[in-house]
Amino acid sequence: MMLRSMLLVVMTASLVGTQALAWDGTNTTSGSSIEIERGQLVRSGRTIEVYDSERGYKEYDVDSIRRYGRSVEIEATDTETGKSTTLEMDGD
Repeated sequence: MMLRSMLLVVMTASLVGTQALAWDGTNTTSGSSIEIERGQLVRSGRTIEVYDSERGYKEYDVDSIRRYGRSVEIEATDTETGKSTTLEMDGD
């Protein structure tokens, strides 16, 4: 019974811990740190919400996605300004 309770605690903690993860990266235009929250579908043609350490939450239209070694480059357009930018995301 004790083993079952401990296993339940470990499984719950691992599930809760993974839900808080985000995809970290850098806006190469501004140099600011960014995060894409878990659960967002990042695909060409979709709009994503990004947390920018300098500007807060922003929305971008995804133009293209490319993997380069251990990083992923997202070419995107700021929905507010219409300006293009590159979001370089950690690939791991």
